[in-house]
Amino acid sequence: MKILILCTGNSCRSQMVEGFLKSYDDTIEVHSAGTEPSSQVHPLAIKVMAEVGIDISQNKPKNVEQFIDQHFDYLITVCGDANINCPVFEGTVDNRWHIGFDDPAMAKGTEEEIMTEFRRIRDEISEGFSSFYKSLVGGHSGCSGCSGC
Repeated sequence: MKILILCTGNSCRSQMVEGFLKSYDDTIEVHSAGTEPSSQVHPLAIKVMAEVGIDISQNKPKNVEQFIDQHFDYLITVCGDANINCPVFEGTVDNRWHIGFDDPAMAKGTEEEIMTEFRRIRDEISEGFSSFYKSLVGGHSGCSGCSGC
């Protein structure tokens, strides 16, 4: 099973999804990338993932262009911009889905309010992709909350 998670900056949401999926099953090949990758993974994304025991501190944002000639069982966009601006893949993509989440990097307020937003998005990602993973291992071709079902 080979999965690509696509976002715009590849600094928050897609990195969290990659971390969760890898924590569920180390036999799945999971990559994340961005249509306009940031220079680094967002420090607060690293922090909130560490709170749940997942280390994404060594991850680096990658450009989707390095993956466009590869085969993926699943290409999943996690933000609206990436869904709209997803490049045409020269390789094959068996299943293309959009499972969107708010961008925690856009959160405003006090440090605690911003952290609360990062945690909220992390928890939504955990719930959504736990359901996605269970649907894969359970033999169901769809998942709860995705537009592909």
